[in-house]
Amino acid sequence: MSENDVVHLRRDHEGRVARLTLARPPGNILDAEMVAALRSHVATLAEARGVTALILEGEGKNFSFGASVEEHLPEHVAGMLDGFHGLFRDLISSGLTLVSVVRGNCLGGGLELAAYAHRVFAAPDVRLGQPEINLGVFAPVASLVLPRRVGQAVADDLLLTGRLVEASEALRVGLVDVVDEDPSRAADRWVEENLLAKSSASLKFAVRAARSAADVAFLDGLSRLERLYLDDLMTLHDPTEGLRAFLEKRRPEWRHE
Repeated sequence: MSENDVVHLRRDHEGRVARLTLARPPGNILDAEMVAALRSHVATLAEARGVTALILEGEGKNFSFGASVEEHLPEHVAGMLDGFHGLFRDLISSGLTLVSVVRGNCLGGGLELAAYAHRVFAAPDVRLGQPEINLGVFAPVASLVLPRRVGQAVADDLLLTGRLVEASEALRVGLVDVVDEDPSRAADRWVEENLLAKSSASLKFAVRAARSAADVAFLDGLSRLERLYLDDLMTLHDPTEGLRAFLEKRRPEWRHE
């Protein structure tokens, strides 16, 4: 299966705008294959001349249910984190202006990816959240991205409770930037009105400059949280129990250890 089977690439406005669509509905799960496809496309677009913006969206009713739960299990988790976190490192180095278009459920790793964008456009039916804590694990990327997007207090609420928020609350707290009946069209319009007249080469430098301090903190924090996750969290009983309980569709039996 090729990368274009799981992530579709389309370029509009004479190639100036790239659109990557997660193409495995209904859940658009961010498993290793999809993450690898995203990374391959990002690498190609980063080298392409004239790309001004990258728009991410999900095929079908949902953006993404998140990363693969199976790949969080002890025998796979190191590789999963390496690939998924590598995607964010690639996005940083690319300098691309990232826009996300969110419909339906946008959960876990899906929200981490969407919220990392410079601009988030959402449909009125969105449900967003970081439910990792309900499975006995935590979300490294969201732990770094959400505080800078919504503030520490709201980030704490979402990360520690795992609760889901709907469009009106997401807009109020800044988790999304625009709610529109047609978020894809709204995103296109924003790119056309605000970015297309600019030099794509200069814009890449502006992107790097605007987030320079945040990116340094993000990359340092991500390395530290990877070690916390792998060396400490995953040595406990409860994370594996929570993941297996989810896969087996039963209530977890926590030992609190």
